[in-house]
Amino acid sequence: MGMIGGGKDAFIGAIHRIAANMDGQIELVCGALSMHADVAQESGRMLFLDPERIYNNYEDLFKAEAQMPADKRMDFVTIVTPNFAHFAPAMLALENGFNVVVEKPVTFTLEEAQQLKQKVEETGLLLLLTHTYAGYPMVKEARQLIKSGALGKVRKIHVEYIQGWLSRLSEREGNAGAAWRTDPKKSGKSGCMGDIGTHAAHLAEYISGLKITQLNASLNTVVEGRMLDDDGAVLLRFEEGATGSLIASQIAAGEENALKIRVYGENGGLEWAQMEPNTLTIRWQDKPAEVLRAGSNYGGRLSSFATSNCRTPGGHPKGYLEAFGNLYKNFALTLSAKIEGVEPQEEWLDFPSIDDGIRGMAFINNVVASNESNEKWTDYTI
Repeated sequence: MGMIGGGKDAFIGAIHRIAANMDGQIELVCGALSMHADVAQESGRMLFLDPERIYNNYEDLFKAEAQMPADKRMDFVTIVTPNFAHFAPAMLALENGFNVVVEKPVTFTLEEAQQLKQKVEETGLLLLLTHTYAGYPMVKEARQLIKSGALGKVRKIHVEYIQGWLSRLSEREGNAGAAWRTDPKKSGKSGCMGDIGTHAAHLAEYISGLKITQLNASLNTVVEGRMLDDDGAVLLRFEEGATGSLIASQIAAGEENALKIRVYGENGGLEWAQMEPNTLTIRWQDKPAEVLRAGSNYGGRLSSFATSNCRTPGGHPKGYLEAFGNLYKNFALTLSAKIEGVEPQEEWLDFPSIDDGIRGMAFINNVVASNESNEKWTDYTI
């Protein structure tokens, strides 16, 4: 693995490195870890990289790595820069023959995402989009439960992602993460909905297996002086007649990372919350509720998609880092199978791709368009 961005003091870069290292399948071998040469060099030394493979910019990284023998050069690159700096390095990586892992949203605009998809299809290379919450074992169990038809036809989907960290004007108080996420030149046309609303929308579509077809959105900028939305709500219509709602807020003072989803079918409903990730609750119409728990020893009860993403027995916490690690593990196993010329297992292929990235960018566009429209419903276009 190579890495672009994620140098010292960068939160998400360290998360990616921990996740990638979790299963012993991936080694960090090179990086262009900052746009500032001195920081890039210092960060590389702190990670014990070969000095010759600490690069000052991603252009140099791709040029040098592409010229190395196949058994030495990196197999893929992870891009952990702010939103506006995703597309160019991802496109250059693909053009130089490298597979890609990229933070969400996949690009700055929908048009860029569509160009990236075209390049992925042209090259046949892999792209992993790190929608972290799809990596939780019990999220995968929920998806398989609905896919099996146990809940019957899906009727209702409610998802919410509530945070409080932007309750104040933190972007003007030295918070670097807040500064770029609330800057339209760096984050894009939406703040809260682009940052965490896209996670909620992806989770709703991933678990239910249904795509959003129409929406009715209201965006708010609550904190005075902020340039982008920090709060909002969306009414949703899905395929096959299902309806629902999505709430996203970053100004709910006191909240931490309260992502929660409920899906209801003809026979019952399920509930999963990110802050209690080992638990999946199923409420049946005609029998007592069930509480399923994540654990590698529950092979007789949980689907293979859940158990293959469990590392520890039931009762041992599996959280955010492990979910991130599952994305990397499945990507690495799929890539290794491709390199070796064998078919990957179906469970390994279960990670977000460029298609999920396009859906995310379309969600942002459609939410903003709906908020600015006087029409009750906005057709979901890509």
